[in-house]
Amino acid sequence: MPLNEKSKKPGPKRWSASRKMEIVLRYLRGESIDDLSREIGIAASEIEQWHLKALGGISESLKSREGDPLQKELKRAKQQIGQLSMEIELLREKGKHSGAFWGGKW
Repeated sequence: MPLNEKSKKPGPKRWSASRKMEIVLRYLRGESIDDLSREIGIAASEIEQWHLKALGGISESLKSREGDPLQKELKRAKQQIGQLSMEIELLREKGKHSGAFWGGKW
């Protein structure tokens, strides 16, 4: 494991999401970013990046959208296709009875 240059303590190469969350929560509770930085052996700027990313995730998760707009549009398009298909079938049947040619048999 690499040694932290300031404290000479071994530090992890990668941080798990749960460990990052613990550190960000400590920062949000008011612990000094400089103290956290020294304790865990990473730059304060990296803790700040984790903090900003966490806040962005919270903000995104709290947005209240009712479904994906593309899914709504797709559902509406499928309904319209179904309606148009029924109309075509009805017109074909009507054409068969009146003797009109509709792309198939007389």
